[in-house]
Amino acid sequence: MRYSRHVVGTLAQLDHWTQADDIVAQLVTWAGTQQGQPVLIPQTDGDLLLVSRHRAALSAAFRFVVAEEALVEDLIHKQRFQALAQRSGLDVPPAAVMPADGAANLPRGLRLPVIAKPLTRRDLVGLDLTGKAVRIDGEADFRELRRRTSAQGIDVLVQELVPGPETRMESWHAYVDGEGAIAGEFCGQKIRTWPLEFGYSTAVRITATADVACAGREVAERLGLHGLIKVDFKRDPAGVLRLLEVNPRATLWNFPGAVAGVNLVALLHADLIGRPRPPVPPLRAGVTWCAPREDRWAAAAAGVSTTAWLAQMLRCSARSGASWDDPAPFVRGELAPAVKRRLRRVRGGRVAGLRRE
Repeated sequence: MRYSRHVVGTLAQLDHWTQADDIVAQLVTWAGTQQGQPVLIPQTDGDLLLVSRHRAALSAAFRFVVAEEALVEDLIHKQRFQALAQRSGLDVPPAAVMPADGAANLPRGLRLPVIAKPLTRRDLVGLDLTGKAVRIDGEADFRELRRRTSAQGIDVLVQELVPGPETRMESWHAYVDGEGAIAGEFCGQKIRTWPLEFGYSTAVRITATADVACAGREVAERLGLHGLIKVDFKRDPAGVLRLLEVNPRATLWNFPGAVAGVNLVALLHADLIGRPRPPVPPLRAGVTWCAPREDRWAAAAAGVSTTAWLAQMLRCSARSGASWDDPAPFVRGELAPAVKRRLRRVRGGRVAGLRRE
């Protein structure tokens, strides 16, 4: 998005997990050059933890809303979230922590199949996972998982699998103001992910599913949440919504939600700068969003033809990094790097061929 015509400036890219102090210093310095306090909106787990843990320094320079620090830590850390949800009487699948050097077998009280996921997203790369979790069906899978965790020293949460495809993943999205009132809300359902199982969303649909909204409101109330909220559920074969995680921050869903008429970020922004909130029209359910490059991979893996996928992509109401009236993110951020990579491979092949001759 750094190439978008809406972007007026950028900061040096630093790792929010390992360079938090440098990021805070950079942000505070930049804020000092602006007229008034800018609005700060975390968009990833790393962003959220950074803002929460450095809220004292950042609050002097920025306007933002994040949950209480202990609650943020509970929501981001998988083991702490499991305990919080159980204390709050929320329906989460049974789970247990498998230490990095623990036994390579099913934790007591759990039934196969299960999934394993690192306690924070920071460790996804360390476990060499392409998705958010890995499926465990038996002893061989546990041994492979044990090999990965012990090599990297990473504990994981082992959780009973909620059966069904990723299209059974549904979510509630809202902005809850400081008084605890819901200023705007909508629901969503995944269409495709990459990888196909436990992957990241590549195509989604905005919905107005009543039981999802009801369940999301109950989670927000029991946990005392405010600000931007995303609550993830998976609908089991009996139709019951099982709670998987809660993200108290901005997400990719805010874009299609705004296209559908409910601009949660705009509502939050208006409150932060002390201006009247924009009107919230009736939700236009059915709006779709996709990330074209990754969704093409997901569609191909799911057996969708290129022609059928192209028709679906062109019908999308919102696309990540691909807009006719703002083409630079796609041209400079996606197309140009892909062309450069292709040219390097072609030139490398020619050089290798000459050497072989």
